[in-house]
Amino acid sequence: MAWTYTTLKTAIESYLQNSETHFVDTYIDVAIKQTEDRISKSVILPANRNYQPLILTNGSTTANLPSDFLAPFELRISNSGEFTHVDYSDVSFLRSAYPNPLMVGVPRWYSMFDATTIILAPTPTTGLTGWLNYFYKPESIVTAGTSWLGSNAENCLLYGCLAEAYTFLKGDSDLMKLYEEKYQVALGDLKKLGESMDMGDAYRMSERRVPA
Repeated sequence: MAWTYTTLKTAIESYLQNSETHFVDTYIDVAIKQTEDRISKSVILPANRNYQPLILTNGSTTANLPSDFLAPFELRISNSGEFTHVDYSDVSFLRSAYPNPLMVGVPRWYSMFDATTIILAPTPTTGLTGWLNYFYKPESIVTAGTSWLGSNAENCLLYGCLAEAYTFLKGDSDLMKLYEEKYQVALGDLKKLGESMDMGDAYRMSERRVPA
């Protein structure tokens, strides 16, 4: 079944047979968010990709990243409707290859300047728009009420939450091990989707066939 925040929280309470106020009102939410964070750092899913325009300012070597940005996948520049791929390199290379920030044009390279900014070279000229495909962390099911994980990775989310919550309760080690093992199995299935099945199409890569 697909989980909503309410049904997931009720299931965790029921599985662990604990209705203590602090656990139900506070720590279950913590366990859910910890599990979501754990999953997002273990597997790249289509649901963790976002695509947004970047504002490029004429004469400025930097551009601000989206507030939900975690890591880049790809950057392209739109120039009069024509898209150009921008390659990633380190900051020292950009500054060495284009030491003069007054040298403007369509950027060929970019790098992370800090946690919220990228640097481009050469310096963007006027009339350009950046389009960034990036990795981000979706809103938690705790605040959104529903989520992609809750609808499509039910076992992974449930058993991850049970493992996290049971750790807080300092529960029986054998049962804790069981929850963790079930989480790892479900995570393995999720990785097949996120890193294999959903990372290509039949035209470019041909259809995958499971051996009989």
